[in-house]
Amino acid sequence: MAEDIDKTGKVRLYGIHFDTDKATIKPKSESTFLEIAALLKQHSDLKLAVVGHTDMTGNFEHNMELSQKRAEAVVEYLKSKHGIAADRVESHGVGCMAPAATN
Repeated sequence: MAEDIDKTGKVRLYGIHFDTDKATIKPKSESTFLEIAALLKQHSDLKLAVVGHTDMTGNFEHNMELSQKRAEAVVEYLKSKHGIAADRVESHGVGCMAPAATN
C-alpha cells in the first residue's frame, strides 16, 4: 500500500466488504483493516481520504448516500477498532461517479 501511495498518491483496496445495499462491514474485511492500521501506525504523518464507491444499480441519490455511509463506516471502524485518530482519516462518497471497475 505504501508503495502505491508513494507512486500514485492512492491505493485501491478490494478487501473491504459490505452487506448488499448497506454500509454494514462484513467480518471478513478485518485482514484489510489490519493492513491499513499497520500502514497508518508505521507512517505517523500519513493521512487518508477514504472514498466509497457503489455500482450503478439503484438511483443516483441512493448510490451517493450509500457510498458516503460506507466511507464513513470505514473511517469509524479504523477509529473505534484500531485506534486511528480522527484527524488522520476522512470520508468521501462518490457513488458511481468515479468507477474503480466496470459493472
